[in-house]
Amino acid sequence: MIAKVTVMALLSHLDRFNRRHPWSHNDHYGRWVANRVAASGARHVLDVGCGTGNLAALLRRRAATVTVTGLEPDPATARAAAERFADDPAVTIVQTGFAGRDPQRRWDAVTLVAVLHHLPLVPTLRELRGCLTAGGRLVVVGCYREAGPADVLAALPAMVANPIMGLIKHPVRADALPSHMTAPTADPRETLAEIRAAAARELPGARIRRRLFWRYTLVYDAPSGRGGA
Repeated sequence: MIAKVTVMALLSHLDRFNRRHPWSHNDHYGRWVANRVAASGARHVLDVGCGTGNLAALLRRRAATVTVTGLEPDPATARAAAERFADDPAVTIVQTGFAGRDPQRRWDAVTLVAVLHHLPLVPTLRELRGCLTAGGRLVVVGCYREAGPADVLAALPAMVANPIMGLIKHPVRADALPSHMTAPTADPRETLAEIRAAAARELPGARIRRRLFWRYTLVYDAPSGRGGA
């Protein structure tokens, strides 16, 4: 009982510390996502749940010829993103969710960062496959529900590294979260095993890896001889 109380007190202290030194686990993987997109040779990219546009900005810096369509359902966040790219005709921000995309259009690459767990997993994976051009690439950084000893062990390094990263990235104590970290959140429903199984059915050949900071990555390349169906 004493040990449990001690652990809970430690976790509460860590949570308060992390809130004072906030940093984005999602942005941590932004450069990785941009590199995966650039490596595919994509020219037209759909960024689902684009937030305030941090990934879109990385994509534009990584390849100036890339055009980005960002979908963001939260009105305030979408407005901030649209204002950010008001002078860049290669970036279009649309205030809508994934369901509001142009259903007839196909993209060379589609990205989702901490977005997939907001959507129904299996139907969304199927629709994402259909959004790709022949040879197009899907890049996902996702969240999963922890379940079992493997997830607990995987979380331990992140718990240790998280406050260190907070001090490095945000050394000054914060009174509030940065604007790019204020979009609505949701708890993930599926475990990593369930996500792997769904991807194996809907995205044959997809590469999934468990990552640090409670994330996983998924990369899928559509067959090059036909569309993403």
